[in-house]
Amino acid sequence: METKKGLTGIEKFAYGIGAVGKDMVYMLSASYVLYYFQDILKTSAIAMGIILLVARIFDAFNDPIMGIIVAKTKTKWGKFRPWLLIGTITNAVILILMFSAPPSLDGSGLVAYAAVTYILWGVTYTMMDIPYWSMIPAFTEGGKEREGLSALARSCAGVGSAVVTIITVMAVSAMGTSLAAKSANNITKQITSADTAISTFVIELDADGNPTSNVIEYEKDKTDVSVSVTGSERAFEGAYVFNTDNTNYEFTVNGVTADTSKVEFVMDSADSAEAGLVFYVDHDAYEKIKDSDSISAQLTMNSTLEVERLGFSSFSIIIGVLFIIFIGITCLCIKEKSSVDMQTASVSQMFKALVSNDQAMTVVITIVLFNTATYITSNLLIYFFKYDLAGSNWQGNYTLFNTFAGGMQILAMMLFFPLLRKAFNTIKIFYIGVFSAIGGYIILLALSIIGAKSVYPFFIPGFFIMGAVGILNVICTIFLANTCDYGEFKNGRRDESVIFSMQTFVVKLASGVAALVAAICLTVFNIQEQSDVDMTLAVLLDKVGSIKNNIVETIDTGAVFGLRMVMTLAPIAVLVIALLVFRAKYILTDKKLKEISGELKSRS
Repeated sequence: METKKGLTGIEKFAYGIGAVGKDMVYMLSASYVLYYFQDILKTSAIAMGIILLVARIFDAFNDPIMGIIVAKTKTKWGKFRPWLLIGTITNAVILILMFSAPPSLDGSGLVAYAAVTYILWGVTYTMMDIPYWSMIPAFTEGGKEREGLSALARSCAGVGSAVVTIITVMAVSAMGTSLAAKSANNITKQITSADTAISTFVIELDADGNPTSNVIEYEKDKTDVSVSVTGSERAFEGAYVFNTDNTNYEFTVNGVTADTSKVEFVMDSADSAEAGLVFYVDHDAYEKIKDSDSISAQLTMNSTLEVERLGFSSFSIIIGVLFIIFIGITCLCIKEKSSVDMQTASVSQMFKALVSNDQAMTVVITIVLFNTATYITSNLLIYFFKYDLAGSNWQGNYTLFNTFAGGMQILAMMLFFPLLRKAFNTIKIFYIGVFSAIGGYIILLALSIIGAKSVYPFFIPGFFIMGAVGILNVICTIFLANTCDYGEFKNGRRDESVIFSMQTFVVKLASGVAALVAAICLTVFNIQEQSDVDMTLAVLLDKVGSIKNNIVETIDTGAVFGLRMVMTLAPIAVLVIALLVFRAKYILTDKKLKEISGELKSRS
């Protein structure tokens, strides 16, 4: 075995920046692919859930094989870097294709497109992820250096995840709106109260962006309304229906300019003599407008779904390019300093070595359960904000919460874990993380039962859950690296590529299981269907009437309650199982690891 030297600052930076890039890509896929295909493109939720799970089952065969390929690779650039670069470039391309589904596709064609691109994305991600994590045992001798590199990588990965989690919704909205507005196919139509009876309303929003019962109703025959509508030609086919949630537009009321956070406009047909127009405004604007008797509005009205479709395509390109750049830095600055000499093995021998490593299997099962719990919540979180907390500012609240949650995850990895490590061993820190997560979900359950509607109370469970996620991400990577030493001690083989290939597989398996659970939840409680009521003038007027009478619900109360229960009770149950499995099976204490390290050194 060659002698290893400590990592330089440049090498640590290069390794860390690679983790930022790869987890930006992973989080975009894990958190938004179900939303993209199911909510935006209207693919069946169950179909998407099955696709995500089948893709993960496919990985059960693909990931270990990739680990074997990496282990047997010998080039002048080493065995890790070639696959790291190839996997990154191909994965970035597939990511962009996955979030750029042709708008002409629908039905079975769209399902097939989703299946092919998502499975290919998983395969190419494996090509990159296995060699990335397999570098840890090859770069370090164990102990504090290994823990330090694992903590650094996980912290940087947390930064990448947090960045995507925080900015995606707002970035997608901004880029999509810009692209839709610049479309060469846009046309403009002028609609006035002189030739169309326009039922016009101004509704005040509360501080959380929810409609209040303060509604101004303008008399159709006494109100001068002029609306300039710009949109795609397709948007003007049949009924004119524009629902521009969370996009700011300026409109003028008797010379007073105000920002409206939401506009709804409906004209049942191109020749209809009636239309409906609703402005949702904040308190200050409402006070200025309430005594006015005319409205002149210049609006760019684009389909919200079209905005999101264009936005996700553009955003995926940016993330894909950054991914290639960051991993490119890793490949340029890091060289494999050492390796453990070992005989190559057949596929059956490698699987046997993995199965015989009981500690690796224990950690793998724990990682599956832990990630399943957190991914159930992350998959449903965007639906929770959009359809439950709702309000015209749901995107802002979603971004605000994710900013806090992402910050907590990074803080936990960079600050909480190092502080805890000074006082406790890794096993005790694991228990602290799991109990913190369970406590956070119990608080979230309590908030669900009382029906909290403001975003701020949810910061409390977010503190405990995301803090635990940050700590457990670091701990589980350390545990998995330690099982390489245990495997060599017990079986005479390290098999780090195969063991770390299981990390890639189990995390993706967890995301697939969680996505299926989320899809079943969306289907059982009809969340998408209830939010997709065909908007007609009659429906719009009924909606305004409900707001005036202070009886507004975005989706059925039972559906809301069901969504909240799945987001809380399911993760609690899974975390309890993970805790019991780990407590019963894991034996690699600090004392045991020192004994193993001493024995391995004596053998060499």
